[in-house]
Formats: sequence, C-alpha cells, structure tokens
Amino acid sequence: MIPASFDYVRATSLSEVIGLLQKDPDGTKLVAGGHTLIPTLKLRLASPALLIDIGSIAELKGIEVSDGIRIGALTKHAELLASRELHDVLPIFRQAADIIADPQVRNRGTIGGSLANADPAADWPAVVIALKAELEIAGPSGSRRIGAADFFVDIFTTALETDEVLVAVHIPHPETGTQFRYRKIRHPASGYAVVGIAVAASLNDGVVSNIAIGITGATGHAFAADTATGYLAGKALGRETIEAAARLASEQAPCLSDHYASAEYRQHLVKTEVARALTSLAGTA
Repeated sequence: MIPASFDYVRATSLSEVIGLLQKDPDGTKLVAGGHTLIPTLKLRLASPALLIDIGSIAELKGIEVSDGIRIGALTKHAELLASRELHDVLPIFRQAADIIADPQVRNRGTIGGSLANADPAADWPAVVIALKAELEIAGPSGSRRIGAADFFVDIFTTALETDEVLVAVHIPHPETGTQFRYRKIRHPASGYAVVGIAVAASLNDGVVSNIAIGITGATGHAFAADTATGYLAGKALGRETIEAAARLASEQAPCLSDHYASAEYRQHLVKTEVARALTSLAGTA
C-alpha cells in the first residue's frame, strides 16, 4: 500500500522537536530508524499529518562511560554491539545486541526507538529494567527521569506524554564483580523475543547481595521480576532456591497468548529461562 500524504520536517534540535509536537501532538510522529513506523505508514495503520525526522540531533546520540553510563536515544543497535568501552562495563549490551534481528536492522534501529515503541517482545526493555536504568525525557516543562520499570505501561504504551521525547538512558555504574546474562527464545520468523530474560547480579561467596531481573515477550509489557529478586536476596544460588525463584518469576504476571505460543507455554519458558540464567551465574560464582 501507499502511505497517506504527510508533511516532513528534518529537525536540527531537541527544542525544535518539542515545539512542533506541542502544535499537534496527536497528528505528529517522530522517526529515527523507522523499522516500526514506516511499515505502519505503508499499511495506513498510522496516518500522521507531520513526520519529524530526529536522526540528525546530536544531543540524542553517543555513548558516555564515566561514574555512570549515558546512552543517547539515537544510539544504534550496531553501535551498542561494537562499543568496547561499554562492553567492558556492561557486557549485557553486547549479549543482547548480537541477537537482535539482523545486520540491516542493527545498523538502522535505535535503542530509543525500541524503548519508546514499547513492543512487548522487544529486547532492550528487559535489559534496561535489569540494569535499573533511568530514562531521560524532555518536554515543554523541561527534563525529567523515570525508572525503566515504571516506563513501560502496556502494549505499545509508555509513560511518555504526546509532546515529550525520549532523550537518553542513564545507568548507574555496576558494582565490581556484577555478572550479566541475557537469554532469549526467538520467534523463528521475526526474531523478536517469545520470552527474553535479562539478569544483573552480584554474588558474595555464592550468596546474592544484589540482583535484578527484567522479562520481555511474556506479557503485555516488559516488567521487573520483583517477587523473584526479593526472594533471592541474601540466599545462596542452590538448585531449590533457583527453582523457587524461577517459579515466582513465571507467576508474577499473566502471559500473552498467540498463534505461536500459548500463555501456558510462555509461562513455562519464563520459568525455564530464568532458571538457566541463574544456574549459569551460580556456576561462575
């Protein structure tokens, strides 16, 4: 199909984008990589009056690693995969980026586009939840930050207001010795996560001192497996403990069901993949 007609602006600053959004927030769409928006335009599932290209805005780009880590919203999957500086501190970014889609998607798609789109099967939402990231958002009233676990509200729905822009991801520097895992059961056609599990954990003599688990693909939006991590705090990662935590994670939220995977199957995958991730951590403690 052919998209409906629309006006196009290539924005040069964040303030310009916010000003344009204020004029007609419901009739305006932002485009960076465009992997979701362009197909929806072609199918006329979206018919904006104005399309704002944000791809050249410098303040939305770049990876900065110091006391904390800042990742600009326009940072491409391929850049996250290739960054040695980021890999040395947070290897989970390479673990996840390496299994996102294919090279064409990785070289065009951005982390901010993935997070703002909030596809329930996207990879990055689970990762930023596990890393206890804060998402920087800019709007007419200025800048604000929101915890990653609170950013994802429902299917394709986030805490972003219609006149706001996702600017960057901020991640605290991890404790020395923190270990990371990202595991995904891929849909064979799309490459999206049927279930994806992100874990960041610190162990002292095999005992969990700090842990966070993000889960994607299973429910209507990515979520933090708080019941499981609360249970694990202060415990050694033995077989029974791992099995109990995996069960708690799988029971925390109602799972999605579709033609490929039933809710029961997704619940089983959550349990299995959380157990495998935790077992691999225990094996290196």
